[in-house]
Amino acid sequence: MQGIGNDFVVIDGFSQPINLSTAQIRLIADRHFGVGCDQLLLVEKPTNANADFRYRIFNADGGEVEQCGNGARCFVRFVHEQKLTNKTQICVETANGLIYPTLEDNGLVTVNMGAPRFEPAQIPFIADQSALTYQLNVGTTALEIATVSMGNPHAVQIVADIDSAALATQGPLIENHPQFPQRVNAGFMQIMNQHEIRLRVFERGAGETLACGTGACAAAVAGIRLGKLQSPVKVIMRGGELNIIWNDGDAPVMMTGPAVTVFAGEINI
Repeated sequence: MQGIGNDFVVIDGFSQPINLSTAQIRLIADRHFGVGCDQLLLVEKPTNANADFRYRIFNADGGEVEQCGNGARCFVRFVHEQKLTNKTQICVETANGLIYPTLEDNGLVTVNMGAPRFEPAQIPFIADQSALTYQLNVGTTALEIATVSMGNPHAVQIVADIDSAALATQGPLIENHPQFPQRVNAGFMQIMNQHEIRLRVFERGAGETLACGTGACAAAVAGIRLGKLQSPVKVIMRGGELNIIWNDGDAPVMMTGPAVTVFAGEINI
C-alpha cells in the first residue's frame, strides 16, 4: 500500500498470529531481494479493551517505532478491504496511545493524530528547558530546529528551498544526534504562504521517503507555533499532498489524505 508515495507492506496479524524477526522484516523491506517498503505494518488484535485493532510499525531497518501517519491511513483502508471491520471510524491502539482514523465518503482518510507534545522529555530531546526553537550543532553548522512529538520524535527546520536543502548530509546527522536518545525524524520545511508549505523528511530508520504523515503534522504544528503558518495547512511533499488542521494548545492534529492498495501477494521468508 502507499500513502502519497510512502509505501508499506501490510500484514494481517489479526486473523492469525504473526511473529517476524528483525532479519525477516529487513528482507521483506529490501527493494532488491524482498517486496520493498519504507515500513512494514502489522495489524493485530488489541490489548486495550477500547480499541478495535492494534497497530505495529517496523522501519525498513527492522526497528519498531511508535507512530506513522501515512501508515495509519493505509491501516484503516486495509482493515476495510480485508473485511475485518465495517466501521468507517475505528479506534486503533499504537505504542504511544490511541488514534482514530476515519474513512471519508470521498475515499480520503482522516486521522485524529492526538495532541502534539513539546516538552523535551516527551520528545525525547535533551535540553535544559522547553523553548519554541533550539540550536542544534550538526558538524560545524548550528541549526535552528523546533522539536515536536506526534507520538514519534521530529526535528523541524525552516529552509529557503527544499530542493537545495542539505538533507542528504544533515539528515543522518540529525537523526542520530546525541541530543535525541531515541533518534529523530528530520524535517526540512519551506514556507510558501501562511497556509502552504513544501516538505522533505529524512525518516528515522528509513532515510528520505516520498512523504511522511507525522512529519507533515509536526511541520505544520511547528510553523503555527512560530506564528508563520495558520490552520489549515496544505503540506506538499514529493509523493503528494496532505491537509493538516490544528487549533493550537491541546487540540488534536487532524490529517487528511489518500491511501491506496497497490497489490496483494505472498512472499516466502
